[in-house]
Amino acid sequence: MRRFASFREFYPFYLSEHANRTSRRLHFLGSCGVLGLLAAAIATRDGAWLFAALACGYGFAWIGHFFFEKNRPATFRHPFYSFAGDWVMFADILRGRVRL
Repeated sequence: MRRFASFREFYPFYLSEHANRTSRRLHFLGSCGVLGLLAAAIATRDGAWLFAALACGYGFAWIGHFFFEKNRPATFRHPFYSFAGDWVMFADILRGRVRL
């Protein structure tokens, strides 16, 4: 397992694991779904939406990895950096730094 000294060092690796455009799109859709489900959890004060948010985010991402990237999600090896990478990539897509 490759070790990273910092998130700055990890992020280029993370992007290389998301080279497939369909996979990136699925990640983006999953992240949008997470935000919507978090809003539902807050609006309804119902924690069950949080489980739906987890399933949505990881479900879309893992479909992207298993069926399009054909690789193992970084979540299994680097859970904290991978979680941060999802949201940095999401922001980079919105800023136009990563192509959707």
